[in-house]
Amino acid sequence: MSKNDDDDKKITKLLEDAHAQGTLSAQSMAALDVCDVGLQIQAGLGVTIDDVTASEVVLVTMMPDDSQSIAGAGNTDAVRDGHNYVLEALGAAKQSGEVLAHTRYLNGFVLTPYTALAHAVKMTKQNYDPNLGTPLYDQTAVVLGTVIAKAQELAQAGIAVRTVTLIITDGGDYGSVRCKPADIKAIVTDMLAQENHIVAAMGISDGTTDFKAVFRSMGIPDRWVLTPGNSASEIRRAFAVFSQSAARVSQGGASAQLGGFGN
Repeated sequence: MSKNDDDDKKITKLLEDAHAQGTLSAQSMAALDVCDVGLQIQAGLGVTIDDVTASEVVLVTMMPDDSQSIAGAGNTDAVRDGHNYVLEALGAAKQSGEVLAHTRYLNGFVLTPYTALAHAVKMTKQNYDPNLGTPLYDQTAVVLGTVIAKAQELAQAGIAVRTVTLIITDGGDYGSVRCKPADIKAIVTDMLAQENHIVAAMGISDGTTDFKAVFRSMGIPDRWVLTPGNSASEIRRAFAVFSQSAARVSQGGASAQLGGFGN
């Protein structure tokens, strides 16, 4: 049996265990299966359980848009700086739980599989060149599947887990071939029902897209949606707002999941 087969079986087992425990519905299982995400999830899992010594872990996950429209609108630097600011702000915060960071671009490139915050890779001109499409639904399924699988793996090892995930796009879906909004909504709904997950989104204005409607169709509550205008200062400010929420979660704020961005 190849390593890929072993990895696929591991992911399948983690998701099946979540389903058996009632944290992942049949609809979500079907969505993740339809999206055929096993190997893509494996690419993001990162550190092994043996490398985690904390009794509490916070998974901070970001999916920056690397579509060509980011570059076309002149927002490459702002997205890169915003992502890096979140890592820096979390690094400066006093955490009650260990933060594991994971960054996967919207078109599937894994910049950092889950790793300790100190080892998280910053976005640079060399590793971030937005020039692709916007497979928003397909890749949101992958990134959320990764969050669920990692959380399940940690929980099975007796480690308390909280998660906060940010999906970033400057347009509606363009290029998804497997998943639809209803598939993502099923997954998000299951995650939010557990009350230890935050799924947030940032829609950078393209002048036409109703991002609240897009993300609502994916099950993401309006209170966890940021809609900055198409300017570097607004984009950086939106990342700063997200970093504050992520820091609250990392500091053990029990009510953080219920709150929202409040803007």
